[in-house]
Amino acid sequence: MADKEVRLFGMWASPFTKRVEWALKLKGIEYEYVNESIPFSKSEELLRLNPVTKKIPVLVHNGKPLAESLVIIEYIDETWKEGYSIMPKDPYDLAQARFWAKFADDKGTMSLLHVFSKEGEVQQKAVEEAREVFKTLEQALEGKKFFGGDCINYLDLAIGWYAFWLPIIEETVNVSMVDDANAPLLKAWFGRFLEVDVIKSILPPRDKTSEMSKIRRNQLLSNMP
Repeated sequence: MADKEVRLFGMWASPFTKRVEWALKLKGIEYEYVNESIPFSKSEELLRLNPVTKKIPVLVHNGKPLAESLVIIEYIDETWKEGYSIMPKDPYDLAQARFWAKFADDKGTMSLLHVFSKEGEVQQKAVEEAREVFKTLEQALEGKKFFGGDCINYLDLAIGWYAFWLPIIEETVNVSMVDDANAPLLKAWFGRFLEVDVIKSILPPRDKTSEMSKIRRNQLLSNMP
């Protein structure tokens, strides 16, 4: 039975929710999961817990809410110190992991948003930007099995959603961004990351996620001016 002191508000197909779930699973923390019907509606409880951004995921620990997935991951590792270590212990390695996680979110995720929601020249420009981001991101992976070395850590969790969701985005919009020619190290890491038991055990159904992706893209395109 889940520990009622730990609750996670998320959405079944949200990659940012999965970041937090992966961290909780790695630490062996039992939790109650509350699924939100985003983007169609948001519960009153979610809006009360996160009145600032009104977004998921939100972790509630002992009645205190926390928002933003990467912030939550750090909180989890700092609060439950025993067991699996998620954050790098070396100060330099920790700073580098935070740097690359921010780079991926600021550059990669924003490029993917435009790839997914745009068409024509705007989309093609975003594809080129995304390919360059992923090629650059390989610098943090050179000579390593995972971004964390021999085992997954904070940076793997931060960008791990690419391994599952990016191929779905590529299929949905019929483009290629990570392949053997452009980012071979990253593509190989995709396969290794998704084979980690904790990771693959809570991935959403691929067919259902792919179908939702197509529906969401059509909605976004229909709202374009």
